[in-house]
Amino acid sequence: MLNTDLQEYSHRRYNPLTGEWVLVSPHRAKRPWQGQEEEINTQSLPSYDKDCYLCSGNSRAGGKKNPDYQDVFVFENDFAALQNESPSFAIEEELFKVKSETGICKVICFNPDHSKSLANMSVEAIEKVIKVWQEEYQKLGALPEINYVQIFENKGAVMGCSNPHPHGQIWSQFHLPNEILKKDNNQRHYFSKHSTSLLEDYVILELEKKERIIFQNEHFVVLVPFWAIWPFETMIIPKKRQSSIIEMNPNERIAYSECISVLTRAYDQLFNCSFPYSSGIHQAPTHNLDHTHWHWHMSFYPPLLRSATVKKFMVGYEMFGMPQRDVTAETAAKMLYDLIQ
Repeated sequence: MLNTDLQEYSHRRYNPLTGEWVLVSPHRAKRPWQGQEEEINTQSLPSYDKDCYLCSGNSRAGGKKNPDYQDVFVFENDFAALQNESPSFAIEEELFKVKSETGICKVICFNPDHSKSLANMSVEAIEKVIKVWQEEYQKLGALPEINYVQIFENKGAVMGCSNPHPHGQIWSQFHLPNEILKKDNNQRHYFSKHSTSLLEDYVILELEKKERIIFQNEHFVVLVPFWAIWPFETMIIPKKRQSSIIEMNPNERIAYSECISVLTRAYDQLFNCSFPYSSGIHQAPTHNLDHTHWHWHMSFYPPLLRSATVKKFMVGYEMFGMPQRDVTAETAAKMLYDLIQ
């Protein structure tokens, strides 16, 4: 039975992965909205767009030509945020610290069909994407100058995605990013205290409570995390501890594909639109250290709040104080759960 206080009164929820808090204000969900509303793009996309930089056989913005690819296509980003051959330098002043950063950035086209997204790709097609994620994580992570591989996708113009072709990115770098450092430290601390994975224990509790579960199969669970910040934030978590995606066997990879398919389809049904989000996989760093405390997971951060046109803004208090949400994790989970049944 849901805790009534958590559904009616303001409170804070703790995220044990990051060590941070989120303010939850369920009573504010009833307030009228007179702010900005986003435009809905109802235009159907063609299977091939001659002006798309990512379509099969087209030339990219940097001048290179894509091959006539039929499945998943990966290439090094023509305008990469990280440079692989930049010089090493540092500034070690107390208030002015600088360290050079190197890395490799790649773009991964999920499908040659310009009109597709993960939500309308088959489970088999999504599995091909996951297999390439595994290959790139292993290949990039084996390089001595790479210590972390970040796989992510920005979907929709509202998330800053300028090209609707189904694609994601892989940024790999020498130093660990901020979010990974937090999750690495907190998972290590929990494992040293309990000798079990933080997320493995968390999944067990969530399966018992049945308050935030959206979908599950033999190997994975899809849920709205108790500490979610974004209105319809979700996580896909392996039921058994795995440090990274390369530990998945073929059966687990298919089960993971099913979870992505079910979740993204539900997202599109929620407000009857091509649902925007940023998604990313957090997994063990690739340097040669012990990572038995790591439990990989995939998070989805969608910006929509009440409808296809009303966006959740992180401004004001969120920028200067702490993250805040109105719709409780339990309410969001039920809305998504009902769409899957």
